[in-house]
Amino acid sequence: MGRRLRAWPGSARGSTMRGPRARRFIMHRGSLLVVCAVLALVTTSWAQKESPRANALTPAQRAAGWTLLFDGRSTDAWRGYRRKAFPEKGWRIEDDCLVVGGGGGGDILTKATYENFELELDWKVAKGSNSGIMFRVTERHGAPWQTGPECQILDDAGHNVKPTDPHAAGALYDLQAPADTKVSRPVGEFNHARILVKDDRVRHWLNGVKIIDCPLAGSVWDGLVAKSKFNQYEGFGASKRGHIALQDHGTTVWFKNIRIRDLDAPMPAEVRLFDGKSLDGWTSFLNGDEKMEDVWSVKDGVLVCKGRPAGYIRTKTTYENFVLKLEWRFDPVTRKPGNSGVLIRMTPPDKVWPRSLEAQLESGNAGDFWLIDGFSIETPEERFRARGRNRAKTHMAENPVGEWNEYEIVADGGDVILRVNGEEVNRGRNAEVHAGHICLQSEGVPIHFRNIRLAPIAR
Repeated sequence: MGRRLRAWPGSARGSTMRGPRARRFIMHRGSLLVVCAVLALVTTSWAQKESPRANALTPAQRAAGWTLLFDGRSTDAWRGYRRKAFPEKGWRIEDDCLVVGGGGGGDILTKATYENFELELDWKVAKGSNSGIMFRVTERHGAPWQTGPECQILDDAGHNVKPTDPHAAGALYDLQAPADTKVSRPVGEFNHARILVKDDRVRHWLNGVKIIDCPLAGSVWDGLVAKSKFNQYEGFGASKRGHIALQDHGTTVWFKNIRIRDLDAPMPAEVRLFDGKSLDGWTSFLNGDEKMEDVWSVKDGVLVCKGRPAGYIRTKTTYENFVLKLEWRFDPVTRKPGNSGVLIRMTPPDKVWPRSLEAQLESGNAGDFWLIDGFSIETPEERFRARGRNRAKTHMAENPVGEWNEYEIVADGGDVILRVNGEEVNRGRNAEVHAGHICLQSEGVPIHFRNIRLAPIAR
């Protein structure tokens, strides 16, 4: 629900990024990264939950499917490149960190392989240090960087490298330079890195700021590789699945809080709220005489809503603390922008609209909070709209109208986080905490949903 605004064009994605779609991707990358950087810093500094101890996961992270690649005590998740075992020298565990330095250890890689994933870690360099994080690595050639794209780790100043150089810290090495909004910390301090690879698109964040957004297939990618040093290595960046590698460049680098989420795997304890076949588990409320089946239907595994009359379907079961994921799109034929929303912690009575917290789906505004019928949550005051009933998103992260988008909604006690297509766009604290229904709105135009699943958070 909410006021209707014109949708912004989103970043292109997918494995066939060519022509006008690829040009749109490049045109909007710079301006969107600037907006994301400023507003993301406001959000993370305002409401960041106290971190757990080093190399540990929160209950919400475990529910969402995160696993540790380093627990501060063992290297069981790793082995040497082209080796069966972990290196006996060059790498060590020290003060809860995995440390490379001293030479002779060689690069290491995960025993597991990944296609679509989210990786986070903290890294710290000594003066003049150099390393890297490579992904989708195969062991086809003599070194991981000859097949796997690299997120650079570097003491920029110590190498006299500009922060926006394609070889600077956070860069997609030799392929795409970091945005000029990059925030890096000096030698001796930890930097937080996040790498998201999904649907042949890679994004890098450094210290909460998105600095890289690049396709991994299609004409744009082919052109970048052709102009790089990697053009001489057959199969560079070609594998859809591979290992994560950490580089031994002969200098000292510290790593900790290394965790990964396999985006192709179900969340632990995941419950499918929509089975792709029926509306079992749901009931409806509509402003009119229509029945649920007159407005909502299932076609080819997709939940289709006609959009009229106004109302919603809601789960028969109530949920309090959870990670909810779903995909949505507006009509892919007409590509008409529209309005809808996901209501959480909804409490009776049924009406248009019931007391709940809405995660907005309106085109151009996905990621806004709407506080319906007096629902309460705290967010930064600079994002208040509609006399405080609307709490605006930090930035636009939607795909073009008619394409599929993914919502991740985390309700963890009083903390609620909204992520659109992998990017955090809103966060609130001290929200009302109680069990409630989950609702999907019918609000004017056709909208489609699929892959609706939920994982409870153990508290």
